[in-house]
Amino acid sequence: MLVLGIETSCDETGVALYDGERGLLAHALHTQAQLHADYGGVVPELASRDHVRRLLPLTRGLLEDTGCRLNQLTAVAYTEGPGLAGALLVGAATAHGLARALGIPALGVHHLEAHLLSPLLSRPAPGFPFVALLVSGGHTQLMRVAAVGDYELLGETLDDAAGEAFDKTAKLLGLGYPGGPALARLAASGTAGRFKLPRPMMASGDLDFSFSGLKTAVLTAIKDRALDAAARADLAAEIEAAIAEVLAAKAFAALKRTGLGQLVVAGGVGANLTLRARLTVGARARGAQVFYPELELCTDNGAMIAFAAALRMQRDPSLVTRHSSPGFTVRPRWELQTLTAAG
Repeated sequence: MLVLGIETSCDETGVALYDGERGLLAHALHTQAQLHADYGGVVPELASRDHVRRLLPLTRGLLEDTGCRLNQLTAVAYTEGPGLAGALLVGAATAHGLARALGIPALGVHHLEAHLLSPLLSRPAPGFPFVALLVSGGHTQLMRVAAVGDYELLGETLDDAAGEAFDKTAKLLGLGYPGGPALARLAASGTAGRFKLPRPMMASGDLDFSFSGLKTAVLTAIKDRALDAAARADLAAEIEAAIAEVLAAKAFAALKRTGLGQLVVAGGVGANLTLRARLTVGARARGAQVFYPELELCTDNGAMIAFAAALRMQRDPSLVTRHSSPGFTVRPRWELQTLTAAG
């Protein structure tokens, strides 16, 4: 089984080849961070156009680097949703065009399911069941994962997601786009504790999140005083600490509530080193295990798309014999918990 994975949900163009026996052969990624930097965020039309420019050259380069040929593919997988409609359509159209030409199936993959399963690409890998902390872009969710396609929502954000909190507070500090990595770099030279920011919903008794109040508190802190370079770094460190503390507390509460001992962390915010350190230390103290994807696989990428499709095909061999239909759609909004084992 050889699967080509295509990811175009937002501002990264990713492609990958996954072999059912040999594992991940290679993946390639182009980020649009510089393209959108002047606008302070993703411009959907620019994102779609850049996917059109980048996708086929990336795919050709991937095939050349691995020595694989198009006629060796078993299937083409693509991100069907959620994401930006125009960006999703670029990947979907390319996948279905290739699949129709080759007489193989085109498989739509849920973007968040791919993130959720991506730590299974690493070694050591978790076994089912486990609790997953999904912190990707506009999503912050806790899920109980019993198997591929068997997901129970335990808690989610009620307003801003963790990634949005990073980006919005970074913008308040005058940092560039993308805000999360920029804030983390500034925080590395600061010390948390000088500013006192709230830890929203820490004592709510449930597994939901809220980060809009944190953004408001940061805005107040900035308006109340003139910040020199050291103060800005300390404020960034406090923001990072507050977000990491809330995410870790809720994740460990989810482990306790479910009685499980494995925590999987996936999505772009999962690359944050402060969050990783807090989760690793906390898990060790509780006799639990925490699993992360490789840093390069935390961001949106084609590897997770190809891998998720391969897992689906292993569970349902009939998918291998399905041919690409002449019509297709994308799902900009798509709840993860609506998935089933069958897709």
